[in-house]
Amino acid sequence: MTDSITDRDALVEAITREVLSALGAGGSAAATDPCAGCLQSCASECATKVRSLMAEGADRIEYHGKAEDVPLDLAHFIDHTLLKPDATAADIDKLCDEAAKHGFASVCVNPTWVRRAANRLRDTDVAVASVIGFPFGATPSDVKAFEARRACRDGAREIDMVINIGALKSGDHQLVRSDIARVSDACHESGAINKVIIEAALLSDAEKIIASRLARDAKADMVKTSTGYAKGGATIYDVALMRETVGPKMGVKAAGGIRTAEDVQEMIAAGATRIGASAGVKIVSGQTGGASGGY
Repeated sequence: MTDSITDRDALVEAITREVLSALGAGGSAAATDPCAGCLQSCASECATKVRSLMAEGADRIEYHGKAEDVPLDLAHFIDHTLLKPDATAADIDKLCDEAAKHGFASVCVNPTWVRRAANRLRDTDVAVASVIGFPFGATPSDVKAFEARRACRDGAREIDMVINIGALKSGDHQLVRSDIARVSDACHESGAINKVIIEAALLSDAEKIIASRLARDAKADMVKTSTGYAKGGATIYDVALMRETVGPKMGVKAAGGIRTAEDVQEMIAAGATRIGASAGVKIVSGQTGGASGGY
């Protein structure tokens, strides 16, 4: 067993080095390009530069073209989200009606609202998603699996779970993988999908890669950047890093701080296949400004 763990850790370290190298996180480029190695800053402050960088590295992020070529029909990428603790029944009804009107991929609500949302959206193509172990991920695995099964029984077709962040940072990769796998199994029993929130703002680049790889190994369907309740949300750099790690077949969801159509287009260009946003209506209608609160 010890040899197996050692071999797995060595493989993770090798993958980490390769992915970071592919994304230009190190190497001689830093000596000649003052922007090399500062993609995190550029992602939030220099969208034009990042768009150019992503276009130049398109083959690496599984996107072929420039950011401006991203489809303008953004609604079907968006999970229309309301996770505020003070959300009311009327708020949930409004969320569902907006999702049906604009053709969003899903509504994402807290578990207590899943049945109401599912009933409201019964005759539409909008899925219901819910969150598990949210927002800290510090719930025991058996409780997460029970939560997921209950949400699916109430009508959820998608689950957004938070990993055990403390376990990951402690180096207990087996616990993290098992935690994800138990929720994946619970989802797949009823045909639902599991989206794994790694909370990228709290992780090093190496930990982001390890978390994404563990999610893939645990049969999750998507990896997701953020809960929206940590110190930072989605960045283009993190989306590209996660896409590079999981490959072209697994989904990548960007969430947290996404408030404009340009934000959505840039995330899609970086490799995102789904967007979590509480400002979905403003995004698709071209309004400016974002919703208050997390996610």
